[in-house]
Amino acid sequence: MFDLEEELKKLPAKPGVYIMHDVKDNIIYVGKAVSLKNRVRQYFQPGRNVTAKIERMISQISSFEYIITDSEVEALVLECNLIKEHSPKYNTMLKDDKGYPYIRATVNEPFPRLLFSHTRRKDKAKYYGPYTSAGALKETLDFLVKNFRLRTCSKNCMEGKKDGRACLYYHIGQCSAPCQGYITTEEYMKNYRQALDVLDGNSTAVISELKKSMEEASEELRFEDAAALRDKIEFIKRISCKQKATDSAYEDRDVIAMASADDEAVVQVFFIRSGKMIGREHHYLTGVANETEESVITAFIKQYYSDCPFIPRELMIPCGIAEAGVIEKWLGKKRGQKVYIKTPKKGDKSRLVELARKNASLVLIQDSERIKREQERTVGAVKELSELIGLTGIRRIESYDISNTSGFENVGSMVVFEDGKARKHDYRKFKLRTVTGPDDYSSMREVLTRRFSHGLSELEEAEKNPDMAMGKFSVFPDMILMDGGKGQVNIALEVLEQFGLDIPVCGMVKDDKHRTRGLYYNNTEVPMQRGSESFRLVTRIQDETHRFAIEYHKSLRSKEQVRSILDDIDGIGPVRRKSLMRHFKSIDKIKNATVDELTAVESMNIGSARKVFEFFAGNNEQEKNDK
Repeated sequence: MFDLEEELKKLPAKPGVYIMHDVKDNIIYVGKAVSLKNRVRQYFQPGRNVTAKIERMISQISSFEYIITDSEVEALVLECNLIKEHSPKYNTMLKDDKGYPYIRATVNEPFPRLLFSHTRRKDKAKYYGPYTSAGALKETLDFLVKNFRLRTCSKNCMEGKKDGRACLYYHIGQCSAPCQGYITTEEYMKNYRQALDVLDGNSTAVISELKKSMEEASEELRFEDAAALRDKIEFIKRISCKQKATDSAYEDRDVIAMASADDEAVVQVFFIRSGKMIGREHHYLTGVANETEESVITAFIKQYYSDCPFIPRELMIPCGIAEAGVIEKWLGKKRGQKVYIKTPKKGDKSRLVELARKNASLVLIQDSERIKREQERTVGAVKELSELIGLTGIRRIESYDISNTSGFENVGSMVVFEDGKARKHDYRKFKLRTVTGPDDYSSMREVLTRRFSHGLSELEEAEKNPDMAMGKFSVFPDMILMDGGKGQVNIALEVLEQFGLDIPVCGMVKDDKHRTRGLYYNNTEVPMQRGSESFRLVTRIQDETHRFAIEYHKSLRSKEQVRSILDDIDGIGPVRRKSLMRHFKSIDKIKNATVDELTAVESMNIGSARKVFEFFAGNNEQEKNDK
């Protein structure tokens, strides 16, 4: 169990991001802090002064985790990334989903520029940021352009070619006018590279030169000039602070680092997708006494990525490993593209690996017991489930559900759990196209057919074009979990056989109170012990599958869409529909009514009564078989 008081004592007095979870392990809030220790403790202090919304959030907190960073700025950027990735219930969400802005360096021009950019595109330009404030970015951009006399216009400037006349910025000393040939490419590039040095954080030489000028101004009693130079130095120092929460390249990377003590170790993995850190995992290892960092990292990569459905383009690790070449080829084959293993020694990537190491070290010192419990709840639960049904190599589990309002607006959901944890990025929604009415079997057949048809098509395309990134459907599960019993399992097996796929399928067997009591696998009911980790895992998957399907269904409904399933029955118009609802009060009672009871309703004749009875009879029989 998560001991709140004990975990609060372990909080570090460092900047970072904290993540609040509810009892179902859903992320309900993400926040940043200058001091995690002070900020997180405030939520649980008696007499706290918070809004009603935050008070509701606090009442639902079951556990929390945190990621330390090197500065508050990094914490702010990471907070933004995590909020966009997980959409926590109690965070205020921007509907337009705008990101932080960047400085765009047009390095492919003869006289390149520094420009404001709302997004980072896949072009030949170099991007700096993201900046947490558009005002701060504009201040930085204005400072660099003015002090290094860089052009801002869109003229096609070429050395030796005059274009129009010099603009006002040249006359006020803020542009070197390359459009007039007043500066050579060599001189301009020297200034431009100095500006990039400042953005890269390599501003030592620039600051040294400014300090020298400041001292000269002070000696000559030009105190205003000296003060201005001092402010410039401080400004350059401030904007030279790098933000590691967002990577400078537009790539998918995993950053791996570790910390060990005695016979135990924690390996931390940061997930960077499209250049943004979107989450992390830590894995607890034992039996590492007398093992080198290289051997532990090598063993971890082999085990972790052997069944990992997504392989990033690059792994960044803290030390070189002897088998790097072989492992790169192995991972490249799994990914369908070349994979690189890198050991950065300096710059942003090195600092990112160091940040992962710091978090691993903190986890090892403060959270080892919690990590053990988490391992039992997730990876341990999957292992226990695998042993229960006699399978091996289970990591990825997919579960499906159908949702509708009495057969109207049928939708399907697919949720994914990997190593016992929800992988929400891989969830998928299906709006049913071929099924009308409350036909769960046909609906499930369509969902599964579309899911695996997409997956096989993506794999076929990847074979034709090895450089193409793998699609989300191309990763197949190690096991499928159906909410229904024998009937649902047989539908899934028929679809898999149709596509020539061999994937284990389990159904949930319910008791009289509709609670799961076991699993249906290979035509046999496998009992589950209530309270076991595997039972809790299946329950979490079931609850998450229902939630996701119902939320999607609700999102499709509007006042114009709300209608009755009775509209789908031939011969039942508005008058008879109203009569039936007035007489029986609910759809469920109509479903279970006999022909005689239906005929007794005002405006209903024997023919229309039989149509209503036959419409629902097929579905009632289906539900009975499924149980």
